[in-house]
Amino acid sequence: MTKVKYYYDPETLSYRPIQVTHKLRISNFILFILSSFLFGLISLFILLNSTWLSTPNEIYQTRELENYKIQFDILNKKLNQVEAVLGNIEQRDNTLYRLYFEASPIPEEQRRAGFGGIDRYKALEGYDNSELIKNTTERLEVLIKQTVVQSRSLDEIEKLASNRAELIKAIPSIQPIKNEDLRRIASGFGKRRDPFTKLWRQHNGIDFTAKKGTPVYATGDGIIKRADNRSSGYGKHIRIDHGHGYVSLYAHLNGYNVRRGQRVKRGEIIGFVGNTGRSAGAHLHYEIFKDKKHIDPINFYYGNLSPEEYEKLIEQAKMENQSWD
Repeated sequence: MTKVKYYYDPETLSYRPIQVTHKLRISNFILFILSSFLFGLISLFILLNSTWLSTPNEIYQTRELENYKIQFDILNKKLNQVEAVLGNIEQRDNTLYRLYFEASPIPEEQRRAGFGGIDRYKALEGYDNSELIKNTTERLEVLIKQTVVQSRSLDEIEKLASNRAELIKAIPSIQPIKNEDLRRIASGFGKRRDPFTKLWRQHNGIDFTAKKGTPVYATGDGIIKRADNRSSGYGKHIRIDHGHGYVSLYAHLNGYNVRRGQRVKRGEIIGFVGNTGRSAGAHLHYEIFKDKKHIDPINFYYGNLSPEEYEKLIEQAKMENQSWD
């Protein structure tokens, strides 16, 4: 049953039923439809522009963007590792390799120089993560530059090393007699007591005790400069010219295994221990010259010794005792 609505009529002082016309019904219906449409339109606009409601495409794009951020983070961590490794190589290059081969160190600003142009990364601007992309790109380019500089440096070192190969072979870097137990050094380089005068004087080599006839070895590649007994005090002795200013001398020999002008290799037997010349007993007196000046041979015994053995040998050579010649 349809509800009837009334209104109060002051003229008749009574309640009269409201008469709803057909026109009013149509107007109310149209107004309801328009209001509903407007409400729906406003609601749709709000939903489409809200942050908590996304389309499937937006959800996919957001997910891809987060994935890219994760990939960039991983890339930057790997760049940190590469920079650390390359930095270590650069340090050794400047402080070891180039120093050893007498090449000038590469300045830091040359290794890490960037690329000019204020608009170089302009194409990467305007995005939500532009700074992240620009910084990563710049780091990659600097790393590429550092790698190129380091590669060229290693090429230069390789050329220097090939030129130094002959020098390395020539440097007298082993002991002249077998000394496995490290007990053969009787007297070192420096002020020592003369076995004949008992006075302290400069001893320009190292004395190795050994039995007469013990083999004596060339300590580096070179050419036999002398093999005779025509030098005061040395008795039968051998001198090897190693080139590059290095000469080694082996004195008080019993005999020779080489001749003047012969080319020898490191480790080759050149003579035998004896007691000729100004000598207090069978031993080998060994000297090294660099540019015609005596230098301590102990600094060159690194070719066939461990660090511990070398330290032990140095301690023996430092003992201030009596020389054998």
